[in-house]
Amino acid sequence: MSHRLKITDTTLRDGHQSLWATRMATEDMLPIAERLDQMGYHSLEVWGGATFDVCLRFLNEDPWERLRLIRKHVKTTPLQMLLRGQSLLGYSHYPDDILEAFINKVVENGMDIIRIFDALNDIRNMEKAMQVTKKAGAHVQATVVYTVSPVHTTEHYLETALRLEDLGADSICIKDMAGLLAPFKSYDLVKLLKAHLNIPIQLHCHYIGGMAVGAYLKAAEAGVDVVDTASVPMAFGASQPPVETVVRALKVLPMIPASA
Repeated sequence: MSHRLKITDTTLRDGHQSLWATRMATEDMLPIAERLDQMGYHSLEVWGGATFDVCLRFLNEDPWERLRLIRKHVKTTPLQMLLRGQSLLGYSHYPDDILEAFINKVVENGMDIIRIFDALNDIRNMEKAMQVTKKAGAHVQATVVYTVSPVHTTEHYLETALRLEDLGADSICIKDMAGLLAPFKSYDLVKLLKAHLNIPIQLHCHYIGGMAVGAYLKAAEAGVDVVDTASVPMAFGASQPPVETVVRALKVLPMIPASA
């Protein structure tokens, strides 16, 4: 038995959102969708975040049709999205009936994994979305947002993750949106969560500042289950680390025992 690191590809969502202000059109995605499906990724992040807004306001596209078309071309790999808790894909809170109808339609149109977050780790803004996602039959990935402040201690992150697990999360994502997670801090945080939680841990870092590849390597040593990367044209800068670099670096890492 050995621990094999899995990889989520963010090229079709966070990659171009971070570098191109989410301006990649559906017609740009479909020619590569089937190839991505064949690569063996843990999941493909293809929807959510700012994509809904940009489809409507700037690209003259139907975001629901984008999801259906991607689902048609990606037949094997799970599809993943980012959801802003009670704000869904918008910029203010929506009532529970709107939230429930929206999430049910998301799952109905082919979404497998819904990553739910609140920028301030306010679980009150995540709880209802987690409940509805679970009831709809999708994978609930609850998020612990990482930053550096007197409030954001290791104890805070552990307490938040434990509460999210108690609320029914199927996995936890450490979401380092500002690229602040240093490599050795990454090791300590992942090791702590793996020691206290019974669900998979995923790590999402942005490349800002250049620490993300190091953070992934140390997280892999600590037993992280999944990391987020993008294809190299949509990587670096404000995006995720490139999958090519991460895979090449990890090829020299000894296999980690499953019990680690």
